[in-house]
Amino acid sequence: MYVAVKGGERAIENAHRLLAHERRGARDVPEVTLAQLSEQLGLAVDRVMSEGSLYDRELAALAIKQARGDMIEAIFLARAFRATLPRFGATEPVDTGSMRLARRISSTFKDIPGGQILGPTLDYTHRLLDPQLAEGFVPEQPATSEPVSGPMPRVTDILGRDGLIEPSPQTDQDAPVGDLTREPLSFPADRDLRLQNLARADEGFLLAMGYSTQRGYGRNHPFAGEI
Repeated sequence: MYVAVKGGERAIENAHRLLAHERRGARDVPEVTLAQLSEQLGLAVDRVMSEGSLYDRELAALAIKQARGDMIEAIFLARAFRATLPRFGATEPVDTGSMRLARRISSTFKDIPGGQILGPTLDYTHRLLDPQLAEGFVPEQPATSEPVSGPMPRVTDILGRDGLIEPSPQTDQDAPVGDLTREPLSFPADRDLRLQNLARADEGFLLAMGYSTQRGYGRNHPFAGEI
């Protein structure tokens, strides 16, 4: 947001009209709907919800549309709206070992309980543009199979039982949990606030941090335990 200069009310109103005009684009092209954004640009909607700390697909799609696809602006719109909402409760920790999985891979083990699940991944598309998508291509129905039953223990839990990694630090279950959406981050920060800050951090920063960890240090070569 550029606020270093002063502008008259009429100039600001005209800027808003110009923004709305540019956002709409050519009038002979059908206007994109929130349902289209939510269903066909799902990863963009997921990013706005995650970094905006607001789980609402419709509002995230609205933010993307209002921001003309500018993801950073859309995230700020979601955060600004979330700041106006009351806090009426807190969630319980999720048992990720019993959740339904759409994708799960591990480079630490060749075989893991439940098997490697590729899911809807871009890893094997070879980064080639698909001209069929420009022609209204209708994809085939994916092959289905019976859902994997039983618990899916985390890879870190398996390594922990074998004593290959350090155990998680013991925490006081009755200790209050900080809320980064209500109070600014201060240092030193406890684990709950650090995790919250990472959960809503910029996607590019987290990706770079993950790659820098995978490169290792010296002769070390880390492996991704689970994705």
